[in-house]
Amino acid sequence: MQKELAHFGVALDKNIPSKTATNLLIGTWNLRAFGGLTRSWESTRGDSPKRNWHAVACIAAVSSRFDVIAVQEVRRDVTALRTLMTMLGPTWKFMTSDVTEGSAGNSERLTFIYDTDRVQVSGLVGEIVLPPAADGPVEQFARTPYAAGFTRGEVDFLLTTVHVLWGASPAQRLPEITGFAQWMRDWADRPNDWNQNLFVLGDFNLDRIGNPLFEAFISTGLWPPTELNNVPRTIFDASGANHFYDQIAWFSEPDGTSLLESMTYTGRAGHFDFLPHLYPDLTRNEVSWRISDHYPLWAEFTI
Repeated sequence: MQKELAHFGVALDKNIPSKTATNLLIGTWNLRAFGGLTRSWESTRGDSPKRNWHAVACIAAVSSRFDVIAVQEVRRDVTALRTLMTMLGPTWKFMTSDVTEGSAGNSERLTFIYDTDRVQVSGLVGEIVLPPAADGPVEQFARTPYAAGFTRGEVDFLLTTVHVLWGASPAQRLPEITGFAQWMRDWADRPNDWNQNLFVLGDFNLDRIGNPLFEAFISTGLWPPTELNNVPRTIFDASGANHFYDQIAWFSEPDGTSLLESMTYTGRAGHFDFLPHLYPDLTRNEVSWRISDHYPLWAEFTI
């Protein structure tokens, strides 16, 4: 098992940039049903859940490559989350939302995990609630988006993560995606607000470029890097038919000028394919309950 983790680390070195004195690495990962845990290194046939200490050690190896990572699908039961934090070590901290109640909330939390040797919290944290319309209250998000502020050196940046409702059809996702994108744009435009370097990241359940869902996402000036255009999001994506569920994006002007201040996108972003390195004897579905059905995404910036 130690040999497998060592080989896993080599693969991570080849696919994700190293941390340097001047870069910032931001990640996002939907960790499938990240809640309970089987407390052993080797699971037996009857164990439930299938995720165990070995799986969390692999998740920790990936997470440790980032300065801060947004995690979706953390469940009400935080056993796996607390185990992950122990494996990451004492310099790692987390902030997590409460559970959005109701069946659509799926007992999920939204969580930020960060390396305190590299970033610090700035003090801002909150959940996004849509204001009432002229004719009364509006329907809120199925899972309330979660925002937190961080600093690296003298630079502030704000991350807002979301897990958009899947629904019975793509059309049911459109109101949440549209409402979220507009809310974030309004926040970016408000004068004298705490809104420097706004990022959105998480699982938006978007379809392909040109699809109405994707167009609603980018309609307010959100810019996902082109380097993520051809990156698969889930381990079940067929070759050439990738979805765009997960995203990392920030705002730009209509001419493409980035609104980031005192930080610059390096042009490097991607995913990490853990499948070739773990559980060679299991099906993809079986791997998904141990690691995830989604790949982690990352983007690099200079400060």
